[in-house]
Amino acid sequence: MMDGKKILVVDDEKQILDMYSGFFSMKGYGVQTAKSAEEALEILEKEQYWVMFLDLNLPGMSGVDLCRQICRDRPMAICHAVTGYGSLYELHDCRKAGFEDLFIKPAGLRDLLEAAEHAFKKLERWRKGGTM
Repeated sequence: MMDGKKILVVDDEKQILDMYSGFFSMKGYGVQTAKSAEEALEILEKEQYWVMFLDLNLPGMSGVDLCRQICRDRPMAICHAVTGYGSLYELHDCRKAGFEDLFIKPAGLRDLLEAAEHAFKKLERWRKGGTM
């Protein structure tokens, strides 16, 4: 069952965390941030998040490995990759890991909002279909 419209943002750049957090909060979403994959996994042990924006280049565990683990543990979660370096090879890895989409920094906030809204609509359809 979905637990409100909450978004988890994982990025090692404080400026990005602050910008995304402020923007999504202003649009009515609950936002939790983490500076590393390990911190994100600790948060996910305590709380449910279904929509996430993950930086690929994190200290320690990468965003791709984080996505793999999230999708293994929560198959209905919708993860979006955010990176400063985009390539077709990276996009292929992201799709295989389970990412819904890939955004290149600086990602447009309107694009991220559209992705979040689309993800929550999809989750609502799944919930109504009884698959969650």
